Amino acid sequence: MAVFHHLLTVLAFLLLVSHARSTTSYKPPPTTYTNFIKKSCSTTTYASLCTKTLTPYAAKVKTNALQLCKTALSVSIISTRNCSTTVSKLATRKDITRVESRAVKNCIGDLKDAVYQLKQTVDAMGHLKDSDREFQWANAKTYASAAITDAETCIDQFLERKVNGVVKNKIKGCVYGVERHISNALSLINHLY
Repeated sequence: MAVFHHLLTVLAFLLLVSHARSTTSYKPPPTTYTNFIKKSCSTTTYASLCTKTLTPYAAKVKTNALQLCKTALSVSIISTRNCSTTVSKLATRKDITRVESRAVKNCIGDLKDAVYQLKQTVDAMGHLKDSDREFQWANAKTYASAAITDAETCIDQFLERKVNGVVKNKIKGCVYGVERHISNALSLINHLY
């Protein structure tokens, strides 16, 4: 019985120590990292959005400009995919007309194209340490610009057609968000070297 109590005491102590470690092991990223992100984001068109969306990645980014660009591209890809999901849900509405349905389907295609262009951008960024850095850097900027064009093409379809205001506003809202994220990523890429 004494052994059992001793074992329980040791076990309770170990649980207490491991819990104390787990609650004290989190350390916020150093202000050096968050200041680096704020300063880098100050060069973008949508600086507050840039800072807000990239600061949570400060511990990963540290003060690495290339990592910051890649993280901004990842955020852009997630934003574009989320927008594509939102637009796809609108396509299933019962009250949508044929014209609206066609515009929504085209928009989904444009957003998929934007994701592809963003993935191409990430790929080019992965080759910036190669001997053809300038070429890869130019490719990254071209692909990111093409992604913005794809998103703009989606919006243009709704401006040119008579579309339900609710549908148009939902799509415009999420696509404008996509354009802002990509614009920020492109700005960071432009300021890389």
